[in-house]
Amino acid sequence: MQFEMHDNVKGKAMSYPVTSQPQSQSTCYQTQQSDWHTELTDCCNDMPVCLCGTFAPLCLACRIADDFGECCCAPYLPGGLHSLRTGMRERYHILGSVGNDWAALTFCLPCALCQMARELKIRQ
Repeated sequence: MQFEMHDNVKGKAMSYPVTSQPQSQSTCYQTQQSDWHTELTDCCNDMPVCLCGTFAPLCLACRIADDFGECCCAPYLPGGLHSLRTGMRERYHILGSVGNDWAALTFCLPCALCQMARELKIRQ
Protein backbone atom coordinates (compact mmCIF):
# COMPACT_ATOMS: atom_id res chain seq x y z
CA MET A 1 0.00 0.00 0.00
CA GLN A 2 1.45 3.33 -0.97
CA PHE A 3 0.37 6.71 0.29
CA GLU A 4 0.38 9.70 -1.96
CA MET A 5 1.64 12.96 -0.61
CA HIS A 6 0.50 16.29 -1.93
CA ASP A 7 3.14 18.66 -3.26
CA ASN A 8 2.64 21.17 -0.48
CA VAL A 9 3.52 18.70 2.31
CA LYS A 10 6.34 16.68 0.77
CA GLY A 11 9.33 16.62 3.05
CA LYS A 12 7.70 18.83 5.67
CA ALA A 13 7.02 17.67 9.19
CA MET A 14 3.33 17.76 10.04
CA SER A 15 3.59 18.33 13.75
CA TYR A 16 2.24 21.20 15.76
CA PRO A 17 3.50 22.07 19.22
CA VAL A 18 1.09 21.45 22.07
CA THR A 19 0.56 24.75 23.83
CA SER A 20 -2.22 23.71 26.20
CA GLN A 21 -3.80 20.50 27.40
CA PRO A 22 -7.51 19.92 26.87
CA GLN A 23 -9.42 20.38 30.09
CA SER A 24 -12.23 18.12 31.15
CA GLN A 25 -15.46 19.74 32.09
CA SER A 26 -16.83 18.42 35.33
CA THR A 27 -20.18 19.35 36.67
CA CYS A 28 -20.84 18.94 40.33
CA TYR A 29 -24.43 18.61 41.42
CA GLN A 30 -25.10 19.36 45.02
CA THR A 31 -28.17 17.79 46.48
CA GLN A 32 -29.94 18.45 49.70
CA GLN A 33 -29.66 15.51 52.06
CA SER A 34 -32.69 14.80 54.22
CA ASP A 35 -33.95 12.36 56.79
CA TRP A 36 -36.79 9.89 56.54
CA HIS A 37 -40.08 11.75 56.90
CA THR A 38 -41.10 9.38 59.71
CA GLU A 39 -39.02 7.53 62.26
CA LEU A 40 -38.49 3.78 62.22
CA THR A 41 -40.82 3.30 65.20
CA ASP A 42 -43.65 5.56 63.96
CA CYS A 43 -45.58 2.53 62.74
CA CYS A 44 -48.89 3.63 64.24
CA ASN A 45 -48.94 6.82 62.15
CA ASP A 46 -50.53 4.82 59.32
CA MET A 47 -52.60 1.96 60.72
CA PRO A 48 -53.34 0.12 57.43
CA VAL A 49 -49.62 0.05 56.62
CA CYS A 50 -48.83 -0.93 60.22
CA LEU A 51 -51.27 -3.85 60.16
CA CYS A 52 -50.01 -5.04 56.78
CA GLY A 53 -46.39 -4.80 57.96
CA THR A 54 -47.20 -6.73 61.12
CA PHE A 55 -49.34 -9.54 59.72
CA ALA A 56 -48.27 -9.73 56.06
CA PRO A 57 -44.77 -8.25 55.74
CA LEU A 58 -43.99 -9.97 52.43
CA CYS A 59 -47.17 -8.60 50.87
CA LEU A 60 -46.17 -5.11 52.04
CA ALA A 61 -42.64 -5.65 50.70
CA CYS A 62 -44.03 -6.60 47.28
CA ARG A 63 -46.24 -3.52 47.26
CA ILE A 64 -43.27 -1.33 48.20
CA ALA A 65 -41.19 -2.81 45.38
CA ASP A 66 -44.02 -2.25 42.89
CA ASP A 67 -44.63 1.33 44.07
CA PHE A 68 -40.89 2.01 43.84
CA GLY A 69 -40.89 0.87 40.21
CA GLU A 70 -39.19 -2.48 40.69
CA CYS A 71 -40.44 -5.99 40.07
CA CYS A 72 -42.82 -7.08 42.81
CA CYS A 73 -40.70 -10.23 43.22
CA ALA A 74 -37.62 -8.22 44.26
CA PRO A 75 -38.17 -8.85 48.00
CA TYR A 76 -37.91 -12.59 47.38
CA LEU A 77 -34.41 -12.27 45.90
CA PRO A 78 -31.39 -12.48 48.22
CA GLY A 79 -30.57 -8.92 49.23
CA GLY A 80 -33.65 -7.60 47.45
CA LEU A 81 -35.08 -5.74 50.44
CA HIS A 82 -31.71 -4.24 51.25
CA SER A 83 -31.36 -3.06 47.67
CA LEU A 84 -34.82 -1.49 47.76
CA ARG A 85 -34.14 0.38 50.98
CA THR A 86 -30.72 1.57 49.83
CA GLY A 87 -32.15 2.53 46.44
CA MET A 88 -34.88 4.51 48.14
CA ARG A 89 -32.32 6.35 50.23
CA GLU A 90 -30.27 7.13 47.15
CA ARG A 91 -33.21 8.28 45.03
CA TYR A 92 -34.62 10.56 47.70
CA HIS A 93 -31.22 11.65 49.10
CA ILE A 94 -31.98 10.33 52.58
CA LEU A 95 -29.11 10.24 55.05
CA GLY A 96 -27.98 6.82 56.16
CA SER A 97 -25.74 3.94 55.24
CA VAL A 98 -25.90 0.39 53.98
CA GLY A 99 -25.10 -0.74 57.52
CA ASN A 100 -28.08 1.17 58.90
CA ASP A 101 -30.30 -0.32 56.22
CA TRP A 102 -29.07 -3.81 57.06
CA ALA A 103 -29.63 -3.31 60.80
CA ALA A 104 -33.15 -1.92 60.32
CA LEU A 105 -34.19 -4.77 58.02
CA THR A 106 -32.51 -7.46 60.10
CA PHE A 107 -33.60 -6.46 63.60
CA CYS A 108 -36.89 -4.69 62.91
CA LEU A 109 -38.21 -5.85 59.55
CA PRO A 110 -41.88 -4.85 60.04
CA CYS A 111 -40.91 -1.36 61.25
CA ALA A 112 -38.46 -0.86 58.37
CA LEU A 113 -41.04 -1.97 55.81
CA CYS A 114 -43.65 0.35 57.31
CA GLN A 115 -41.19 3.25 57.23
CA MET A 116 -40.42 2.57 53.56
CA ALA A 117 -44.13 2.36 52.69
CA ARG A 118 -44.87 5.62 54.52
CA GLU A 119 -41.96 7.33 52.76
CA LEU A 120 -43.25 6.27 49.35
CA LYS A 121 -46.76 7.50 50.23
CA ILE A 122 -45.39 10.89 51.26
CA ARG A 123 -43.07 11.24 48.23
CA GLN A 124 -45.64 10.22 45.62
